[in-house]
Amino acid sequence: MTDEVPTPELVIRPIGFVRTGKSVKFAALHQPDESAEERSVLELLPQEEFRRGLQDLASFSRIWLVWWFHRNDSWRSLVLPPRGPAQRRGVFATRSPHRPNALGMTPVKLLGIDGFHLHLGPCDLVDGTPVFDIKPYIPAYDAFPEESAGWLDEVDTWMRQDPSYQVDYAPLALSQLEWLKTSCGIDFVDRMEEILRRDPMPHRTRRIRSKGEGLFEIGCGAWRARYRLLGTNVFIENIRSGFPIDLLQRFHSEEIPDRDAQLAFLEKWSAL
Repeated sequence: MTDEVPTPELVIRPIGFVRTGKSVKFAALHQPDESAEERSVLELLPQEEFRRGLQDLASFSRIWLVWWFHRNDSWRSLVLPPRGPAQRRGVFATRSPHRPNALGMTPVKLLGIDGFHLHLGPCDLVDGTPVFDIKPYIPAYDAFPEESAGWLDEVDTWMRQDPSYQVDYAPLALSQLEWLKTSCGIDFVDRMEEILRRDPMPHRTRRIRSKGEGLFEIGCGAWRARYRLLGTNVFIENIRSGFPIDLLQRFHSEEIPDRDAQLAFLEKWSAL
């Protein structure tokens, strides 16, 4: 019998943090929307070595960010990707955040550098994501568009098909969504409809669950939309706060996303 060799631990530290204004995962697309008029900032820690390390980077139009899924604390060998039909895949065949070491990588547009701040284009990271490294994106070496994408090729074919469902709203749901947009600047309708039009059935990663008696609920960041399926029609009945009022009253705004908006919402629609 041989003694087990202990697994060595490696220590890595952030060089900076991304500021995107996206406080919840639902607001961060699984891949950046390159057509979006979106701006983010990578704030490097104010160390002179990091500033010197940016020399010659401004001439690149795109960079790689190596970062940490800092909101995950567990991993799974089989995961349920958010895209495509509900089918579990091996974690190493996906970009799931639930990894043995929760490292992520993203290519982003580099719009400019101002001191310790890197101004970026569309980004799929939530606010406060720690970044470990920056690498230049080199098209001749980093892009292989003719290579096989495995099971994702099948998903892309599925995504090109017309959506199978349409989304309609009860008057109450329309009033609530309009109030959230005009009073609080909160608008998750496009992202919610994109998911529901493809497949409104219960799905853990898409945060869709059955509430019983033909009622379903989708989580949209800090909010919930409840709906029923009427054939191929997704009929959204109402919008709800994602947190109970006692929890909202106990914590501060920086600890719960959209806390103040949720409190105002619950006061206006206290019967829900």
